[in-house]
Amino acid sequence: MSLSSSLSIALRALLADQGAMSVVSNNIANVNTPGYSREVPVFQEDPPVAYGNLLFGTGVDLSTIQAVRDNVLQLRLNQEAQSQGKLDTFNTGMTQIQVLFNEPAGAGLQGLISQFFSSFQQLSADPTNLGLRQSVISNAESLAAGFRQTAAALNTQQKSADQGVVQTVGQINQITSQIAALNEQISAPSVSDQNANSLVDQRNLLVNQLSQLVDVQSITADGTSLTLTTSNGTALVVGGISFPLTTQTNSGTGFQHIFAQGVDITSSITGGNLAGDLQLRDEEIPALQNSLDTLASGLANNVNTQHLAGFDLSGVAGTNFFVPPAGVAGAALNLQVAITDPTKVAASADGTPGDNTNATALANLQNQNIIGGQTPINFYSGLIFQVGNDTANSSAQLSAEKLLIQQLQDQQNAVSGVSLDQEAANLVQFQTAFNAAARVASIVASLFQTTINMGAGA
Repeated sequence: MSLSSSLSIALRALLADQGAMSVVSNNIANVNTPGYSREVPVFQEDPPVAYGNLLFGTGVDLSTIQAVRDNVLQLRLNQEAQSQGKLDTFNTGMTQIQVLFNEPAGAGLQGLISQFFSSFQQLSADPTNLGLRQSVISNAESLAAGFRQTAAALNTQQKSADQGVVQTVGQINQITSQIAALNEQISAPSVSDQNANSLVDQRNLLVNQLSQLVDVQSITADGTSLTLTTSNGTALVVGGISFPLTTQTNSGTGFQHIFAQGVDITSSITGGNLAGDLQLRDEEIPALQNSLDTLASGLANNVNTQHLAGFDLSGVAGTNFFVPPAGVAGAALNLQVAITDPTKVAASADGTPGDNTNATALANLQNQNIIGGQTPINFYSGLIFQVGNDTANSSAQLSAEKLLIQQLQDQQNAVSGVSLDQEAANLVQFQTAFNAAARVASIVASLFQTTINMGAGA
């Protein structure tokens, strides 16, 4: 075993420990970097050499720099991000819708419905009073305006969700193109271990962001290149190629549908913000609109029927009180009062001005099961309950989902996160090894000098 061999071993140890200290320094520098995975140096013993019957070691190499990751935890986080994204968008929309039906705060239609029927009850006490007759018309106009306002607000929320679909598709396309570019960089043969770790961290962070937008499944084909699809198998990224989604207006609904390579995949989206917007736009809001239209149509038609059975102040047969709805759909948005002259209110049942029988019958409609087998107030209360229940459920599920994600993130940080205490200990360990190797190199260099001096003296 020669002095040069010993010097070579010491120098290799110096390089290995120096590289290890660089890894530790990089960990400490990235302690607060989102998505960063802690790196560890992996040492490898060099093959020994034989001198006669003896084997002598040739030192150590820093063979690779390995990122510490738990792929199962990362997969769980991506899956839960899909659920959180959907619940977050849905709950935000439902919270805004709930404001429209906030009866304790004075919003909503319950008070307007009660006031409308109460005005007929007040008229029945003095059926010839023009002031009370005008109050009936005024309360009817307020009720119709309330229906129109609520229906218009629901339409606005639906259009907002539709716009959210377009915006989310744009974000998805931006992220998938970035992931495809990272796939190419990671697969490049010139990429070093440490650089590959950094690129994989960036890609994992983007996949998690993508999971918050849409349901994503990931497949690592060759250990480096990542393939991403939706849950129904629609390709989003394959290697270095991304497949952008597009939106097109559906002629039947007027809303944007989502297409992948010419195929409509709208109905197959199950997760992320995109699914939350679709659930609001295509399921929740249409159900509320249908209930509101059913209430408006039923109320208008039944009031019209009863009003037609009476006589106005001049003894003329009653006319339609509300403009008859063309159908259930759109009834709330288009509800209008048909009469403006207070003398045309048909309070009488026999044509005499002082008769109040028909006014009483109109007032009694409030307590009759004229809307889907329920009274108007009970039917509307069911609508309010639906909004409140859906909002409360989504809020509770969102809170539980956030708690689960926090637990998973804590587990991931325990595996992949940087501990400054641990890194400080590693730094001392590698520094001590570096100093020892430097000491060996110094001694070998001194022996070399001694040998040279001996040769010169001879």
